[in-house]
Amino acid sequence: MASSKKTAAVTKDQIDSMIRTIRGIRVMLDSDLAAIYGVSTKRLNEQVKRNLERFPGDFMFSSPQKRAPFWGRKTRPQVPTVAVGHIPTPSPNTAP
Repeated sequence: MASSKKTAAVTKDQIDSMIRTIRGIRVMLDSDLAAIYGVSTKRLNEQVKRNLERFPGDFMFSSPQKRAPFWGRKTRPQVPTVAVGHIPTPSPNTAP
């Protein structure tokens, strides 16, 4: 029985636009590779880990959180909060 799942062709230009250069090394993000194969990023990573013997040793790496400046970083809001029941008083140096 043939699969009814249709796959869209990915062009060389689309793949080239997904390749990034990080510290002089050409890489593709797992999310971009998962999009090409039409699976979730989580599923792609699961399958790679289950089948490590099928991939070259340098196929995949992960960056520690402290070295990933933009992606995967949880940021805290930069807006100060006020304790419940506390009414801030204006500083004597501020104009009304």
